[in-house]
Amino acid sequence: MASKGKGGNTVNTVWEIAEPIAQSLGLEIWDVRFEKEGADWFLRVFIDKEGGVSIDDCVDMSHAIDKPLDEADPIEQSYCLEVSSPGLERDLKRDAHFEKSLGEKIMVKLIRPVDGQREFKGTLESYDNGNFELLLEDGTKLMINKKETSYVKLDDFGGVE
Repeated sequence: MASKGKGGNTVNTVWEIAEPIAQSLGLEIWDVRFEKEGADWFLRVFIDKEGGVSIDDCVDMSHAIDKPLDEADPIEQSYCLEVSSPGLERDLKRDAHFEKSLGEKIMVKLIRPVDGQREFKGTLESYDNGNFELLLEDGTKLMINKKETSYVKLDDFGGVE
């Protein structure tokens, strides 16, 4: 069993428990986060499926995962379980997120500026081993390593602020 408490081991353990349950419900796990907000801890399981996630999908997943989580007991402290869709402007973090989003409009914020600019919008053209190519609106292509980003998100509003 993974060690209890904060960090990657908790997330990995929960992911291993959640993934087969999600698949049995016709869902996929988009992300798992274990986060502290104020005095409270939250275990957030983000689910997705072709055509979008309904409230019923979230309820079904929450009910289905509750008992296996209690039995595995991967988290020492008390926490609130939240199951939801990754929503609009979802974060792209994992290789599978980038691969699934090829051809989509994305927003990127870099840790360090390139030519004085830190924020870019464009189309995700390619992805390979942490490196991705962004086609900007002016036709310029920018190669970026995801380690150099503060965030990468889908641009579901196409530039509407």
